[in-house]
Amino acid sequence: MRILVLGSGAREHAIILALRAEAAPHDVFAAPGNAGIARDAEIVALDPLDPGAVTDYANDANIDLVVIGPEAPLVAGVADALREHGIPVFGPGRAAAQLEGSKAFAKRIMDAAGVPTGRAVHARTSAEVAAALDDLGAPYVVKADGLAAGKGVLVTTDRDAALAHAELYLPTGPVLIEEFLDGPEVSLFFVSDGDAVRALSPAQDFKRALDGDAGPNTGGMGAYSPLPWLTERFGSEAAFVELVTNEVALPVVRQLDAEGTPFIGLLYAGLIVTDTGVKVIEFNARFGDPETQVVLPRLVSPLSELLAAAASGHLEDLPQPVFAEATAVTVVLASEGYPEAPRTGRPLGGVEAAAEVEGVHIAHAATAAAGEELLATGGRVLSVVAVGTTLAQSRTRAYTAIERITLEGSHFRTDIAAGAAE
Repeated sequence: MRILVLGSGAREHAIILALRAEAAPHDVFAAPGNAGIARDAEIVALDPLDPGAVTDYANDANIDLVVIGPEAPLVAGVADALREHGIPVFGPGRAAAQLEGSKAFAKRIMDAAGVPTGRAVHARTSAEVAAALDDLGAPYVVKADGLAAGKGVLVTTDRDAALAHAELYLPTGPVLIEEFLDGPEVSLFFVSDGDAVRALSPAQDFKRALDGDAGPNTGGMGAYSPLPWLTERFGSEAAFVELVTNEVALPVVRQLDAEGTPFIGLLYAGLIVTDTGVKVIEFNARFGDPETQVVLPRLVSPLSELLAAAASGHLEDLPQPVFAEATAVTVVLASEGYPEAPRTGRPLGGVEAAAEVEGVHIAHAATAAAGEELLATGGRVLSVVAVGTTLAQSRTRAYTAIERITLEGSHFRTDIAAGAAE
């Protein structure tokens, strides 16, 4: 199969590595890619946000499947253009991608589908924000309505800080003030063909920049899978997955289909396990980063078959995906100053030495080659991924590996999966 993957992050590298690990060989292309992806796929000089350019390339290169990694090409309508030309694509169209692109749209869909979630107020002015904060009370949850690269959410007990966060985003659109939901969070991915869904294995990510869930929100500083505490609460991971499939994924997919906006791609459900049940925090319309880095290494079923079946509308022909009993932990290495003002362009060393640790591989996120040297080109630079038989073993391997990497001023969390491993 000839597969084009759009994107340049660790998520896309993880997808490509999963495709490369299959028994059947594939010709894999990527745009724009990064230094790590360039070692595992052929880089194409292509603007992933240009629907016409992507479609023309896919036609000319006889691409069998396009996989859209990040959210920006989805909102730009790349999937729509590909489908109009009969090219199989894994990723929702612009209308369905509003599930991620607009928090208000997602809340409306959940309400129409009867999906459990927290109360929310759509605020367009400072006065409306203030009134909503007072109505819902502390802790305050303020979210940018549109895309904010995972950094548009603030949870705080400081009312002034909540107001200030809202003021950052009001000039560009409304914000959502939401009810605070308390409990452990779970990320669960669903592959959808617009009708049927197939669930992947649950994961948990760590969004705050610093240990102990301190510091500002980020795009994600680490993750692990599976989640042993789900078995303790629900009897089995399968029972939890079945519950969320029936109460969240299928109702949302069916509601979108009924509205003429079928969701074909990866439905990411950000969930919270409260004392009154499982509720949805948010949806994304693509694979999550860094959860993808720990879910796909455990996938036994061929990823290409899942994605192709969803793109072609034949997901019901496939059984539920199979996952290995192994555990996976990923730790993100970030540049100095991330997430506020990352310092970029600095040399990156020790990456090959890190990958020599047993069970470890590196998913590149923001790297570029400068001759024989690697440079860090963004905030989240790479994901160190470790697979083992227990979470404790995977953690040890991941942290042993990341200590071998050198990047001036870099930082990473030291507590990824610590509680679960204990």
